[in-house]
Amino acid sequence: MFYYVLKHVLLGPLLKLLFRPRVEGLEHVPEEGAAIVAGNHLSFSDHFLMPVVLDRRITFLAKQEYFTGPGLKGRLTAAFFRSAGQIPVDRSGKEAGRAAIREGLGVLGRGELLGIYPEGTRSPDGRLYKGKVGVAVMALTAGVKVVPCAMLGTFEIQPPGRVLPRIRRVTIRFGEPLDFSRFAGMEGERAVVRAVTDEIMYEILALSGQEYVDEYAAKVKAADDAGREPRKFPRAER
Repeated sequence: MFYYVLKHVLLGPLLKLLFRPRVEGLEHVPEEGAAIVAGNHLSFSDHFLMPVVLDRRITFLAKQEYFTGPGLKGRLTAAFFRSAGQIPVDRSGKEAGRAAIREGLGVLGRGELLGIYPEGTRSPDGRLYKGKVGVAVMALTAGVKVVPCAMLGTFEIQPPGRVLPRIRRVTIRFGEPLDFSRFAGMEGERAVVRAVTDEIMYEILALSGQEYVDEYAAKVKAADDAGREPRKFPRAER
């Protein structure tokens, strides 16, 4: 209930007024039934702007840190994400990854929309990073289509470290659903889930026009935090 109050009364109208989101390809999001919406992740604002433009409810697997932050800000953030029905995900290891997949499959099993950021974390510099294979495992296990999504302009309004977003127009672009039924029953095959993930990331790349980095964003962030200069990567061929 609170999700719809938040979307249609408290927050949604304000976000639409301030950011005037331009929406493209909304017809590609199924009106009913289970599906995954897989998008790039440029900004904290992504969590709010994508759900606002969708007609259906979407549940995201949100990082656990949003639910465990210290102080007043941490408590308010946790309360918001819980009230909005988002699911905390521990990203600390393989078992945590399996738990996240189980949670995601539960959402899909109820015939709902599941939102995923395959990069696993926000882009540190606006580029598109290598996708993690959980999105492919869930798509193949549940037998659902994946709708690629590109957020454009959200990095500029709220890059990492910026608390309050700049007020500028953003674009949210949805692509045609990807059908991976040809790989049914192969969710345990490493090469298959890697290929499916790469296909999803390529479609996001085509929609977003970002520079692609064949490296996990978390690894690049860790190198940057340790004071080492991340390697530079060439722009991916499109």
